[in-house]
Amino acid sequence: MKRYLLAALLAASPLLAQEPGPQVLGAQATFIQQWLRPFTSPYDGANSLSGQGDAQLSDTYGVYGGTGLWKGGELYLDVEMARGHGVSGTVGLGGLTNGDSIREGSGDLGSGPYIARLFLRQTFGFGGGTESLPRGMDQLPVTVDRVRLVVTAGKFAANDLFDTNLTANNARTQFMDWALFNNAAWDFAADTRGYSKGVAIAWHTPIWEITAGSLQMPTQANGNHLDPELSMARGDNLQVAFTPEGTGFTGKVLLYENHARMGNYAEALARAGAGVPDITLTRVPGRTKKGLALNFEQQLAEGWSVFFRSGWSDGRQESFAFAEVDMATSIGFAAPGFGKDDAWGIALAQDRLSASHAAYLAAGGLGFVLGDGRLSYGPERIVEAYYRWQPRPWLALPPDVQRIQNPGYNRDRGPATVAGLRLRLSY
Repeated sequence: MKRYLLAALLAASPLLAQEPGPQVLGAQATFIQQWLRPFTSPYDGANSLSGQGDAQLSDTYGVYGGTGLWKGGELYLDVEMARGHGVSGTVGLGGLTNGDSIREGSGDLGSGPYIARLFLRQTFGFGGGTESLPRGMDQLPVTVDRVRLVVTAGKFAANDLFDTNLTANNARTQFMDWALFNNAAWDFAADTRGYSKGVAIAWHTPIWEITAGSLQMPTQANGNHLDPELSMARGDNLQVAFTPEGTGFTGKVLLYENHARMGNYAEALARAGAGVPDITLTRVPGRTKKGLALNFEQQLAEGWSVFFRSGWSDGRQESFAFAEVDMATSIGFAAPGFGKDDAWGIALAQDRLSASHAAYLAAGGLGFVLGDGRLSYGPERIVEAYYRWQPRPWLALPPDVQRIQNPGYNRDRGPATVAGLRLRLSY
């Protein structure tokens, strides 16, 4: 039924709208090969980063389209396909090394095409002059009022609208580590592939932007299915962004509260006694997790920029949707390369766990990506550098290297080194 409705809307849109008709806004294919070097590993568990080393290839494909429906109304459809894995089956780290890889989740995701995004955007103008929004993925080339209200509803990714950052936001062309392309302590609502269904409302002015959104949480940690019980399973987000004109600075403050069928680390430890705790036995509908994320970026000159992120969550309930990180800090720098479209960047990240989360893992408990069987706790520290060689506008070859101290927050293991090479074809 969705297919026929979408086809009808696409066919009728040129007749309805004072907006651009159907357009393919982009297409891409990205191949990422990573090599994990062997490292010191006196023991490992079910969810450990492999001390024996590993090599894995991931490949993703996408076609992104949109159409105008009526004045201010736009419909977007993205179809993607993802294959392959990150090193060690995409487990063993708070900051996983390949942001384009998908964790296994619950059940078989398959390797065929899927709808990543299908959403409606409605813009209401309130004057203040106009500005032109350039064509891009999920953005038709349109002219809008500088003061406007934008409503987004349907299937999309929470990090399409929240915690965005020009310097560290795209694992296919910039930093690849999960602790760098996103605020790792923001456990944002998403299924295994990173998408959800919901609604967001944004108020834009030339200096301020306030965005509120609510999206469905998965039925279980790292789950493929979204929970329909919205009263007890949703992720609520409120972000305020400040961009003084002419300064090149953007600052964002994000508050979030998740409601989901989450387990509790302290309760899992108490139930287990001297045994191995199991967080899944403590899951109760309607539990909440609160957090804060800061995101600052300064454009220094054309192509030169620095960024800083910091995040915190209460860490009592289990990590549920993004990464097993309760506190995160990252800082990085990007600059032009030798060629016209080349660029390079270097960044540092530190991820930490709450006391009860660390104690749970030390007792042998498993999270959805962590579990060495025991734990000598230490903050996970990551340094990543890349060079994006772009000989053609449609071709990029960015080599990448990451060095991880205390992988999986374990001082007994590591440090680990991961080298990577990306090939990206895009339109």
